[in-house]
Amino acid sequence: MLKAMRCDLHIHTCLSPCAELDMYPRAIVRKALEKKLDIIGVCDHNASENAVYVQRAAAGAALTVLPGMEVASREEVHTLALFDNILQLERFQKLVYEHLPGENDEEIFGCQAIVNENDEVEGFNNRLLIGATDLPLQELIVRIHAEGGIAVASHVDRESFSVIGQLGFVDPSFAFDALEFTPRLGLAGARAKFPELAGYPFLTSSDAHFLGDIGRAWTEMRIAEASFRELCLALQNREGRRISG
Repeated sequence: MLKAMRCDLHIHTCLSPCAELDMYPRAIVRKALEKKLDIIGVCDHNASENAVYVQRAAAGAALTVLPGMEVASREEVHTLALFDNILQLERFQKLVYEHLPGENDEEIFGCQAIVNENDEVEGFNNRLLIGATDLPLQELIVRIHAEGGIAVASHVDRESFSVIGQLGFVDPSFAFDALEFTPRLGLAGARAKFPELAGYPFLTSSDAHFLGDIGRAWTEMRIAEASFRELCLALQNREGRRISG
């Protein structure tokens, strides 16, 4: 039996230098449950250490946490990489770190805290997470798929760090699994503004960097259960699974 489930697939934690420090795992889970979300995606900038802790914080709760990352390509295009499990994400993280130059300056860019499910600071990430990898966008998408993940173009309607903002268009050869639009535009606005992109599934997410933003936008999906597999089926419009609205 299919159910309508709320999916907010783009949430940052305190690991992202531009996110508030209150975005620690237990607080994120509490807010997601308060907003009656069924699936969330943890997608920090070019890093993933907090994803497993958000999963642990959600253990036993009616919330599925998909491990992911928001990766910046060489062209400074942001792409969400979402995976079924932590092992896939860890392998992808190794690749990203091999192609991510620079070191963080906390006074300039912000703190990059690794916080566990008990609100304890495990350490700090010293890489330049606010920066971009040297991986071309096309290759980045291929590498996400090679690890079993899905690639979603981030905030397509934004002027900065989006595929249209940086490149001017969405190349049909880019094998994105979906396109994400900001809460400001929403799904109805996106369909009206970008009819030429109708061949891609459209999503909207909160892109939350602050607790109060979690769940300000979400995509309803008709799926059998809150799982990565069901999400993929909905994006592919298969077996009756689909994006609603």
